[in-house]
Amino acid sequence: MPDPDLGNPDLDNAAYVREVHDKGLQFDLNTMSRRRMLAVLGGASALAVTGGALLSGGTALADTLEEVESETAGPYPADGSNGPDVRTLDGIVRKDIRSSFGTASGTAEGVPFEFSLTVLDLAGAPITDAAIYAWHCDRDGNYSLYSTGITDQNYLRGIQVTDSTGTVTFTSIFPACYSGRWPHIHFEVYSSLANATSGDGPIVKTSQIALPEDVSDVVYATDGYSQSVTNLGQITLATDNVFGEDSAARELATVTGSVAAGYTATLTVAVDPSGTEESGGTPPSGGTPPSGSPPSGTPSASPSATATATASATTSATVSPSATTTAARPPAQPRKQQKKNKHWWNPLSWW
Repeated sequence: MPDPDLGNPDLDNAAYVREVHDKGLQFDLNTMSRRRMLAVLGGASALAVTGGALLSGGTALADTLEEVESETAGPYPADGSNGPDVRTLDGIVRKDIRSSFGTASGTAEGVPFEFSLTVLDLAGAPITDAAIYAWHCDRDGNYSLYSTGITDQNYLRGIQVTDSTGTVTFTSIFPACYSGRWPHIHFEVYSSLANATSGDGPIVKTSQIALPEDVSDVVYATDGYSQSVTNLGQITLATDNVFGEDSAARELATVTGSVAAGYTATLTVAVDPSGTEESGGTPPSGGTPPSGSPPSGTPSASPSATATATASATTSATVSPSATTTAARPPAQPRKQQKKNKHWWNPLSWW
C-alpha cells in the first residue's frame, strides 16, 4: 500500500510536485513571511501585503492592511517645524505645484511629472476629505524656501484634498537625486483641510514616496539633471538611510510614461486615521539643524531671514495663524511603525 505521505506513486515527478506543493496563491501567501512577500512583489505601489492577504487596485482581501512606514520630514518641510510654514499661505491648496504663488513668481524647470497618492484606512476603505501636503526638491536637488538662491520661492509644495477614492494628484516636475538620498517625495496626511492649513495640525502620518531606479536613470540623462546621474550612482534603495530598512517595500511608486510625454507616478498607502499624532520630523530641540556645509550637490541647511519674511508677507489674513501656532510643534510620541534610531539630522547623510 503506498505511503500517503509520499503522494500518488503513479504520478510523474512534475505532476507530483503540482499535487503536493502547488496549493494556490492563498496557501503561498499564508506560509510566506510578510517581508518575504514584499521582496517577491518588489514593493509594487498598487499592491499592499496585509497579514496573509493581498490588496490590489484598491480592493482589500483582508480585514487589516499594513500601515505605511512613518518617515522623517527632513530639514526642509516648511510646515512650521523648522522655519517657514507654507501651509498657511493663501494659494497653497493647488494641484499644479510647478510655479511659486503669492508674491513669488518663479517656476521649477524639469521633466513633466504627475504623482497620485491614494490613502486607505487599515480596513482598505478610502480616506476621503483628508488633506495631503506634498513637497520635493527641484531638478538641481534644492528645496524652495531653504536652499541658496531660491529662499524667495515656494514652488514644488502644495496641498490637495482626497476625493471619493482617497486620491490626490499633483502636477510637478521629476525631482532630482541629491547627494546621500534616493529620489523621493515627502508627504504629510491631515484629517481635514482645516487641520492642514491652520498651522498647528495635527499630522496623522508623515512619510515619503520612493521613485524607481529605471525611470530615474532615463530622466537624469536629460538636460538639467547631470548631477543626479552621479548621485544616483552612489546610492541604492538598500543603502538609503530612509528606505534602506525594507527597500521602500510599501513606499515605492509605480511610474509610467516618457521624457517627451511626461511621467505619471501612483502609490497606494494605508494609514491609521485614529493613530497617535506625529511630529512630522520636528527636530528634538525644536530648532534649526546644526551649522555646517552639507555635501556637494545637497541643499543648504537652514532657512534664511528672507524666507521667513516672504512667508510672513504672503500669508492670507483669513488663514494667518497666531504666533503660538506657528511655533515649532513639540515632538510627538513615536508610532509603532516608526523606524528605530531615525535621527532628524545627520551631518554625514542629509535627509
